[in-house]
Amino acid sequence: MRFFSFKKNNDNTNNLLKTTTERSRPTFHVLKIKDIKRETDESVSIAFELPEDLRSNYAFLPGQYLTLRTEIGGQDVRRSYSICSSPLNEDLRVAVKKLDGGVFSTYANSELKVGDELQVMTPEGTFTTSIDEKAARSYVAFAAGSGITPIMSLMKTILELEPKSTFTLYFGNRTTGSIIFRDEIDALKNRFMDRLRVNHILSREDQGSDTTRGHIDATKVKLFAERFFEPKKVDAYFICGPEQMIHTVKDTLGELGVAKENIRFELFTTSAETTNKQSNEKAQEVLKPKAENLSQVTVILDGEETHFELAYDGRTITDAATDAGADVPFSCKGAVCCTCRARVIKGEVEMDMNYALEPEEVEDGYVLTCQTHPRSSEVVISFDE
Repeated sequence: MRFFSFKKNNDNTNNLLKTTTERSRPTFHVLKIKDIKRETDESVSIAFELPEDLRSNYAFLPGQYLTLRTEIGGQDVRRSYSICSSPLNEDLRVAVKKLDGGVFSTYANSELKVGDELQVMTPEGTFTTSIDEKAARSYVAFAAGSGITPIMSLMKTILELEPKSTFTLYFGNRTTGSIIFRDEIDALKNRFMDRLRVNHILSREDQGSDTTRGHIDATKVKLFAERFFEPKKVDAYFICGPEQMIHTVKDTLGELGVAKENIRFELFTTSAETTNKQSNEKAQEVLKPKAENLSQVTVILDGEETHFELAYDGRTITDAATDAGADVPFSCKGAVCCTCRARVIKGEVEMDMNYALEPEEVEDGYVLTCQTHPRSSEVVISFDE
C-alpha cells in the first residue's frame, strides 16, 4: 500500500486532491470546526475550516486519515479518524463513531460544537490506490460499521475520476438505522446507477434473504464471488472494519486466487488478544535476557537533536523521546497508523509489532517508533528522512 499520484487533466485548483507522491513529516495545526453532522445515533461527521495558507498542507489522497488532538480531563488525547469526504470537494471531513468507554469518541459525539478548535495533524495513510481517468477498472469493497469511512472517500473519488470503472460495495451493519452515510450512499447509487452496486448485510434485521443477513464472513464472500464478480478479474479490493472481518475477507479472497497486491486493507486497531500475545512473546524471547543493557539514543526532529538513555527492555522510542522533550509525531501507538514512522540512521533496534510499514520500508531502515526498542549501545533515529 503506497502513495500514488493521480492522472487528472483538468486544472481545478480549488479541490484538496494531492497530486504529489512526496511524503512530508506530519505536523499539527489548529483548525476550527465549521460543521458537525449527526450521521447516526452513535456517530457524527466533523468538517474543518481551512485557511487559504493551509490548504496545500491538507491536500490528501482518498482513503487517508487525520489525527485529532485535544486535552480532555487534563490529559493529552490523540485519535486518528479516516477522511470521509472526497479530495475533489471543498470539505475536509472525518467521521467519529461513539465507542463504549471511548474518551475522544464520546467527547466528539456529545460535547464538540461548531466553532470549537482542535489540533489536526496533516493527512497520513497508505490505504489508497492509483486513479487514472482513462482506465476501465473493477473495484470491490468490503466494509463494516465505521469501516465505511475511508471507503466512502475512495468510492466517491473513483466514480468521479474514472467514468469507465465500476464499484461494488458490500457493507455490514446491525440495522438500517445504524448505516453510516446511508443517504449519501443512496445518492451515489442514483447518480452512478450503471457503475455502482451496493449490497447491505444486516446482522439484526431481516431483508428477506439469507445472503444479506448476518455478518460478512467467508461463506458470504465466496457466495458473492460466485454470483456477482469474478475474483481474479477485479482490479482492486478494499477492506475496512473489525480486525477479524478484515483477515477473514483477505484470506478468503486469497483462497479464490486473488493476488496479494490487489488487496488493500485498513486496520483501525488491533485486538487486545493479538497485542498481548505478541508483546508477551517479545518479552520472553528478547527483552528479558538483555534487561541490564542501556542505549544512548539520539532522536532527530526538524534538524534538532534530543538525547536520552533508554534500557533495552524499557519504554518505546516514542515514549522516551516525548518524556525527553521532543515533540515527536504519534497517534495510535498500536502499530497501525504509521504516524510515528522514522528512519534508523545508526545502531540496531527491534519493533514489537508492525501493521503499517511495507517490507521495502523496513529494509530501508524505517520503523514505527511507538513499537521500537534499542538493541545496541548507540541508536540514532531521524524523523526528517
